[in-house]
Amino acid sequence: MLIKRALLLTLAASTLAVTGCSTSVTETPDAKPSAATEGVTKYPVSLENCGKTYTFTEAPKRVVVMNGGSVGEVSSLIALGVADRVVANAQSYGASDVPDRAAAIEAIPTGKFTPNSLQDIPREAMLGQHPDLVISTGGGGFAADQGFATREELAAAGANTYVPRANCGVTGAVTGTPTIEDSYALLRDLGTIFDVPGRAERLVADSQRAIADTAGRVAGQPKKNVLLVFPGMGMGDSSDFSAIAAGGIWNDVIDKAGAVNPFNRADGTTFVTISKEQLAVTPIDGLVVVNYRSPDIDAVAERILAQFPQWTATKTNNYAVLADSIYLGPSNDVAVRHIAKLVHPEQFR
Repeated sequence: MLIKRALLLTLAASTLAVTGCSTSVTETPDAKPSAATEGVTKYPVSLENCGKTYTFTEAPKRVVVMNGGSVGEVSSLIALGVADRVVANAQSYGASDVPDRAAAIEAIPTGKFTPNSLQDIPREAMLGQHPDLVISTGGGGFAADQGFATREELAAAGANTYVPRANCGVTGAVTGTPTIEDSYALLRDLGTIFDVPGRAERLVADSQRAIADTAGRVAGQPKKNVLLVFPGMGMGDSSDFSAIAAGGIWNDVIDKAGAVNPFNRADGTTFVTISKEQLAVTPIDGLVVVNYRSPDIDAVAERILAQFPQWTATKTNNYAVLADSIYLGPSNDVAVRHIAKLVHPEQFR
């Protein structure tokens, strides 16, 4: 479990890395639509991803999704209605903020591979899946020195590869400020690749409307301090405070909820360890704990609050449990609303 916990943070950091890479799409006219698609993407379509160009002659049919430390990519495929193309999925949290999504993820084939030490798909197992598209949370998913099939090897085997445009870097170092717009970019890219751009735009529009509604409710209200904690998930440190959210997409989520992360960092640091002494003197109005296969996440939240009776959050037992909606993916609007209701409940009565 320690390896898995460490992996989650490593890959979550990669999920949030903004490296300045971009994805552009060039369509060629006179393509024939495939069944079960919208017939809008004109194949062949060329997509530039992380400095390389990939050409799709049709919507992918044998997709492999890497990185157990993320669910943003597989959740996006589910939301777009194309998860039936996945032949091997390594992504799973065991929990979701969207009803039935965790069960939908569990129902996707896993490929029955033996994971490597990073709990991911090693080179030979990957090639044995005969994919036509491999999706990785970050550029490191194709690193040969980590035992993965490279993008070049996969191309030679007939597979295109894709990394969310914000995550092209191998190291996962954050060099920008990830926002909800990166989630929309992921949806739009996959919508183009799978010939469901209309579905992607509807998902984006629905999210934008939901977030605008929530932001409108809390507009003009005092910004409240929200502490976002990944309990017991620190690298080699199982304490409650070894992995506290610093720089990441969640800061955009928190901001749109009418709140602020008191430990927001703009220097490329994704997670920080905060001492109990510093936490004690930081006013906290609401606590958000991230559930990753916790046997009793509510007990964890209550344990954290009990250590800081001076917090407003403790005096009102004010906490929320979230799982996947704070990350890159199709459901950031869910997290925005949950956090807004946590710290501005009077605006939702």
